[in-house]
Amino acid sequence: MLTDIAQLEQIYGKPHERSLWKEIDHLNQDYQAFVNASPFVVLASSGPEGMDCSPKGDLPGFVQILDERTLAIPDRPGNNRIDTLRNILKDARIGLLFIVPGIGETLRVNGRAEISAEPAMLEKFAIDGKLPRTVIIVKVEAVYFHCSKALVRSKLWDPGQQVEPAGFPSPGAMLKRLSSGGFDADTYDRELPARVQASLY
Repeated sequence: MLTDIAQLEQIYGKPHERSLWKEIDHLNQDYQAFVNASPFVVLASSGPEGMDCSPKGDLPGFVQILDERTLAIPDRPGNNRIDTLRNILKDARIGLLFIVPGIGETLRVNGRAEISAEPAMLEKFAIDGKLPRTVIIVKVEAVYFHCSKALVRSKLWDPGQQVEPAGFPSPGAMLKRLSSGGFDADTYDRELPARVQASLY
């Protein structure tokens, strides 16, 4: 097993010069365009109880750019585990990965986060009069766009690669196997689409 940086550098060599150009400490015009077009971001955080990596999705532009060094992300209704929020209170470091459908490149943002429940901030994210419970404010420290190789290799945007739901474990089936027994998987799966739609905001 590898145990130090020197071993890694011997295997990989120096980073390509272009990869060093890509990283800046703010959201320039191009990087802002990426954030504004993205309907999906993955948030990575760390705390005393471990790591967390959570998906956030909404209409494109749901992550608001307050200025070139500040982002705001609404926390919409979910499972109430609040793993990411717990971590932020203990360790402000956060990593974001923005994805835009059909685009091969992804955008990585590293920074430090805090949690706001200020009424004026919540109002910025109102949908049909419904407010998020909190908003995650990210102070940007580094921004970097990744090339398309990962998405090209995975064929993520190729419709022919989509998995048929019938051949994949359903949420109800997974919960039934995880429960101690007696869970009604069929009813859960049947009611799930309507329940999701009713609780989006």
